[in-house]
Amino acid sequence: MSLTINDVEKIAKLSRLSLNNTEKNATLEKLNAVFALVEKMQTVNTDGIEPMSHPHEVALRLRDDAVTESDHAAQYQAVAPEVRNRLYIVPQVIED
Repeated sequence: MSLTINDVEKIAKLSRLSLNNTEKNATLEKLNAVFALVEKMQTVNTDGIEPMSHPHEVALRLRDDAVTESDHAAQYQAVAPEVRNRLYIVPQVIED
């Protein structure tokens, strides 16, 4: 897949960017290079390879799960116009 100048203009418009012709051409080259790299990566055979959660073999440092702060919800919700079951109730703004 390769992009055209029209595609770059559409992307720039959606991004609210103002690009001159030189910038459009440079952006086109860079984006096409990215797409070429992605296409090249898609040709790699990954059959039998398990997905990784992290690129390095590291052990997570765990800490004790302990409460460090007290519950202030009642104080925070005391000034709210309406609270139900510890949830803030707000007026409906979008009609069904």
